[in-house]
Amino acid sequence: MLLNFPGSEEVNFGAIKPEIDALLQQGVVAYRSDFSRAETFFKQALDAAPDELATYFCLYKIHTYHGDLDVALDMALSGLRKAAAQAGWPDDWRRWTPQNPFPEGAGRFALYTLKALAFIRLRREEVAPAREILDRLKTLDPQGEVGWPVVAALCEGVAG
Repeated sequence: MLLNFPGSEEVNFGAIKPEIDALLQQGVVAYRSDFSRAETFFKQALDAAPDELATYFCLYKIHTYHGDLDVALDMALSGLRKAAAQAGWPDDWRRWTPQNPFPEGAGRFALYTLKALAFIRLRREEVAPAREILDRLKTLDPQGEVGWPVVAALCEGVAG
């Protein structure tokens, strides 16, 4: 799964249907110059394959970059629910338990998206909810494999 796509050539979205990958790749390319066109490609992918987690990632990422934090929040929450269901986890992230070994696939995506949700909450100046998520991530991902310590440092800077 990609971590950053502005400026990248082709993105490895993992094992997804070729037609969905094509839409996401087109969205990545379009994002460099045309936000609306990129969003259209990503929404087409979501409509065609609503269980494909990479599409939620693309949508919450571009909306966060664009400052559309309400839409980013909605996409992150939707992706989080979808990933939790695919991983067999409860809908409420507060009820998630640490996994050993560290999860891959939908579980890893869920944790990564939880980190993104903390970042979006922080950008929305919702420090307490961001902190609650980050505190949970400390338990779920003590090694910081999904990158939550970076967001935690930002949170401390804002709250400090």
